[in-house]
Amino acid sequence: MEKTSCLHFCFISCLVLFIIVGSWYRSSISSLPGYSLQTQKPIYHSAETPHHPLDPLTVKEINRVRTILSSYEPFSFTFPTIHTILLDEPDKVQVLKWRKGDPFPPRKAQVLALLNGQSHVLNVDLDSIRVTSHVINPRSGYPMLSMDDISAASKAPFSNAEFNKSIAARGVSSSELICLPPSAGWFGPNEEGKRVVKVLCFSNQGTPNFYMRPIEGLVMTVDLDTMEVLKFSDTGRDIPIPKSTDTDYWYTAQKKEPQMEPLNPISIEQPKGPSFRVEDGHIVKWANWVFHLKADHRAGLVISRVMVRDSENGELRDVMYKGFASEFFVPYMDLDESWYFKSYMDAGEFGLGMSALPLVPLNDCPRHSYYMDGIFATPDGNPFVQPNMICLFERYAGDISWRHSEGLLTDFQIREARPKVTLVARMAASVGNYDYIFDWEFQTDGLINVKVGLSGMLMVKGSPYHQAPNQDAMSGPLISENLIGVVHDHFVTFHLDMDIDGANNSFVNVNLVKERSLPEESPRKSYLKAKRKIAKTEKDAQIKLKLYDPSEFHMINPSKRSRLGNPTGYKIVPGGTAASLLDHSDPPQLRSAFTNSQIWVTPYNKSEQWAGGLLTYQSRGDDTLAVWSERDRSIENKDIVLWYTLGFHHIPCQEDFPVMPTVTSGFELKPVNFFESNPILRAAPAFEKDLPVCRPSASP
Repeated sequence: MEKTSCLHFCFISCLVLFIIVGSWYRSSISSLPGYSLQTQKPIYHSAETPHHPLDPLTVKEINRVRTILSSYEPFSFTFPTIHTILLDEPDKVQVLKWRKGDPFPPRKAQVLALLNGQSHVLNVDLDSIRVTSHVINPRSGYPMLSMDDISAASKAPFSNAEFNKSIAARGVSSSELICLPPSAGWFGPNEEGKRVVKVLCFSNQGTPNFYMRPIEGLVMTVDLDTMEVLKFSDTGRDIPIPKSTDTDYWYTAQKKEPQMEPLNPISIEQPKGPSFRVEDGHIVKWANWVFHLKADHRAGLVISRVMVRDSENGELRDVMYKGFASEFFVPYMDLDESWYFKSYMDAGEFGLGMSALPLVPLNDCPRHSYYMDGIFATPDGNPFVQPNMICLFERYAGDISWRHSEGLLTDFQIREARPKVTLVARMAASVGNYDYIFDWEFQTDGLINVKVGLSGMLMVKGSPYHQAPNQDAMSGPLISENLIGVVHDHFVTFHLDMDIDGANNSFVNVNLVKERSLPEESPRKSYLKAKRKIAKTEKDAQIKLKLYDPSEFHMINPSKRSRLGNPTGYKIVPGGTAASLLDHSDPPQLRSAFTNSQIWVTPYNKSEQWAGGLLTYQSRGDDTLAVWSERDRSIENKDIVLWYTLGFHHIPCQEDFPVMPTVTSGFELKPVNFFESNPILRAAPAFEKDLPVCRPSASP
């Protein structure tokens, strides 16, 4: 199947109606003067073959999986609903030994499917053409929602008499309604035994931004297997539907000019083209970096086999085996009947990759970007292409890599500076109202900067108020007439399988401790001393960040030393340090206990990749990172995985209406004694002769 197949997905998936609107915007703006799309040589996915053991399943391979499952005896009468078909990656040892030209390890697929209300986890060997493993209901929970689930659940209310009566009483036409099925979470044994979803509705009269026009207090609990409305709640009849005034965000709909001086066009000019190249579809080579990049149904973007060249001998050295966003937890702070359940796990319940549609050239990604597609499976097991899902580009924003000047105190003048040019791999997921932008940014000094940006629309609550009353009684501030921006959090937990100069590493807490000077030892009374402690077991590495008890956190290879005897390593530099304040016994926090600490370290285990568990939807929290780590396994000088949770507290404000300016935070992976000295000391400065001469066009 080719790229146009994704349009079918857009059409049937009500969850991504916002993205469909965005697609219209893209097609509209491309016709404006001065807006041009860069062309990239098309990729014919139907003829693709894998070139690396970690390459995602191809169109041919997904078709083969479907054929194998169709003839599999347990599915001979009824073919299951497919929720994911992904590469079952080879054992890590096999991948590390593999070199280009070697025979491939067996190509395998992992399938998450649903049949008769039961979760099926299957492993399929594509070489031997057989199912090698089949487990039913291995844990609590279900696979993420499928496109068919979302489409059917969004239509279910319209055949319910109570719903139609309520809508008529509110004076709303059904033709003006858009209903969406957010996940229901899990709130105890009474909610088990059925796969359910909550359905909320909005009015799109007069605006594409229906999120700003909620039908407040109207919520239905729908059985996803029977599409029966199990529970109907209507508590907001006295709350007006907010007006559509000033909610439209389309560029072509803006009637007023922005109250600012206009900005002249700006872009990076690369007269010789980009400095990076992509080989065999997924191997990225740039400056001193080499890594494998691919799209993923659940994680969105996966970086693997990350290596950097030694600044002295040019040899490639291992830094990270695999890195990706493992889970995204978003709890809202409102106890009402139509709000308490809003505690989403976006990766495991909806899929970051499934929510990522084409990036917008020149706006999401600059000129000279390289675009990469995702290849996933529909609910009937057929492949489809998610086009332009990832972009790769070089960034220069006037930043400085390093500099120093001399002249005030010496007889000679020194003016040395180097521009900072970086390589960015980007993916953006639109999960309902929110847009999440993921950047993996590589620097020539060996640093990796991982950033998450939040944009899109708030999930707002209808209110009878036009002006702010006593806000202490509300779940958030008034952001526009009749609209409350409910306080909420965002937590992104990253899986970082660091392999510093090899698989066996250790985690070191380098604690800064205040020491007091001895009497008459110094005019100083106190100073700081770094004290290193190597974590022996998992509980030693469960870190809650503290401002007044600071530490650095190093991943080191104790068997590899610098010329000075220091172990080679990388450190994680935390950012976005908001922590979950929910009670640990609160059901949403039980399911998302991986946010109880900001840092975890676990032994490498191929089955432990998803912080919220393999089957997240309606899970009880019995298969999470926190559960695995309670085993307190040995982690010293072992193949270990670092986990970091990036956190945001969000108290909305008027500037977040009707669409939010992007808020960004992140963390860094920074070399520590990995190189013998500054690895970019010999980097060349920029010279005028190497750059194109660009002048403003002559006035008419």
